[in-house]
Amino acid sequence: MNKLLTRVGERLADYLTRPHEGDGGPPVGTDEDWQGHLQPCDVLLVDGSSRIATAIKYLTQSTWSHSALYVGDVGARTEAGEPATLIEADVREGVRAVPLSLYDGANVRICRPARMTDDDRTRMLAFACDAIGRQYDLRNVFDLLRYLLPEPPIPARWRRRLIELGSGEPTRAICSTLIAQAFQSVHYPVLPEARVAAEGTLRYRPRHHSFITPRDFDLSPFFSVIKPTLEAGFDYRRFPWVPETD
Repeated sequence: MNKLLTRVGERLADYLTRPHEGDGGPPVGTDEDWQGHLQPCDVLLVDGSSRIATAIKYLTQSTWSHSALYVGDVGARTEAGEPATLIEADVREGVRAVPLSLYDGANVRICRPARMTDDDRTRMLAFACDAIGRQYDLRNVFDLLRYLLPEPPIPARWRRRLIELGSGEPTRAICSTLIAQAFQSVHYPVLPEARVAAEGTLRYRPRHHSFITPRDFDLSPFFSVIKPTLEAGFDYRRFPWVPETD
């Protein structure tokens, strides 16, 4: 039975991760605009074009379907010799290190944790690097079946709950789970749940990492959104408009 479930899971994973023509927004700048502005522990959000990406965007009502953690040059190299400076969780490949060039031409956003100490940054990067090689258990077929219908006919308020359903283990079908775990390993908040204590003060409880989606890093009040165009000294008076014609 385990072999059968694994084979079914492999087929589903292959189908869901194929690019879906027409999905994924156009990039708003060139690749060089963002690649030179990343810092270790930045979260790179990606507007993906696969079938699973389409479903995640619909269920979360967000542009962002995928997330990767920038770790910098830690010595990992691709077969072509490129520095593998991003760590991400992939349904088929598991947790892996990949180069920035993987997202050439993609619409991306950089989210940066605010005021993280150097010690916590080092600990968090070590946590993420130690996860490389972990595999998604493709026997958890139900975790993948959720994404066969990119637009399931359910009310909007229940869509996020559909992502939370799964095997009972932290699902790696959602790439942001690993990144949420990395931040929680140093007690850095992503999008915690607020609770009012008995004395009336506000306290926060971490949201389970398997419930964190890519858009939560964009929504979080504890992350800065880095816009490379502005960082590079944008001047609207020198903006290269196409000349007007009669």
